[in-house]
This record gives sequence, structure tokens and C-alpha cells, in this order.
Amino acid sequence: MPLYKTITVNPDTKVLIWKIEESVEALYEDVSLTDHCRVRLSHMKSELHQRGFLSVRHLLKAAGYSPDDLYYDSSGKPHLTDDRYISITHSFIFSGIIISKVPSGIDIEKQREKISVIAHKFVDYEYNYLDDSDVRRLTVVWCIKESLYKVFATEGMSFKQHARVIPFDLDDSQTTGWVQFRNRLQAYEVSYLEFEGFTCAYALEK
Repeated sequence: MPLYKTITVNPDTKVLIWKIEESVEALYEDVSLTDHCRVRLSHMKSELHQRGFLSVRHLLKAAGYSPDDLYYDSSGKPHLTDDRYISITHSFIFSGIIISKVPSGIDIEKQREKISVIAHKFVDYEYNYLDDSDVRRLTVVWCIKESLYKVFATEGMSFKQHARVIPFDLDDSQTTGWVQFRNRLQAYEVSYLEFEGFTCAYALEK
């Protein structure tokens, strides 16, 4: 299918989301891949991962980029050749990218009860306003912290110890995230949305 959702965050930032309904073969037909991409794809044993990988290339195409415009550094962080910032995510049947002139991160997750079981691993400060039974808001917190991790991109950063999500209600759609790690304190403007049992959050450096 075509793009599921396009969000113009501001004149310099855009979020694109794809609902992955096509087969691997169908997704492969409509995009050109670099040799590096073909090698990566051939090493993916899961069809779900293959479809996610290919759908991201469709998102790049929709944003006006070719596969040659995307590259990864030694830590696996994606970059664009025009020096804009990019972050990538995919979860089950959805994939997404954010492209911006400022450092940014994005995450999509399926809302599942099992997040309550692992909440203690990534929630600390946030227990002031939610508990382990709050699956939807826990998923928002996870997505936000994953987005913060992607944009902060510093080895050793911990979701639980170093990232905080300021109190929010599900209807707010926006909040603030903080990362305090070593001698750096950085605030991020965070937005989030829900669709078809999934949560998406994206963070932009303030």
C-alpha cells in the first residue's frame, strides 16, 4: 500500500509511516537496492525483518531519497548524505522514519500486555505518575525512551537511569523528555500517537 501516514512536524521535519501489507517480492520490485543493501537483506532469515527493511527503502523513496543517500556509521546509526538527520524504526506491520535538520529519533511498538512484566527495567521516575498495569502509557514511555536513546546515541546510556519522561496524559500527544548522562543534560520535544494497537513516538532535540 502507499504511505499510511505523513506528519509534517515543522517545515524542517517530517515523519513517514508505512503499513506493511505487501509480500517481500512485491516490496522488492519497486525499489532499487545498493549491493550493500542486497547483502544485508540476504542475511535476514525472518520474512518480517525483510519486509520491514524493504518498506523503509520505500519510505526513503517517498521522502525523495535513493538507497545511495543512506549510510550507517560504525555503531550502526543511520545517516543521510545531505547531512539531514534520520532515524528508522519498524515493528511487525509498521515501519517509520523521521527526517529533520535537528537531531531526532523515532520508535514504533506494538501495544502488548507483556510490557508490564518488563516495566521495572526501563521505568524509574515515571512511577510517580503511572504503574505497571498502565499498558498504553508504559508503551508510550518505552517508545519515547527508545527515541531518546536513538537521538542521544551515546554508549552506556540507560533507559532507566538516564532518561526521563515528563508526566503526560494519552490525549496530550506531546511532552518533554530528558537525558542526563555523564556531564550532559539535554531536553527533547517529544510527540506520540496511537494507531491500530501500535504506539509511535518521536523526539527532537531542543
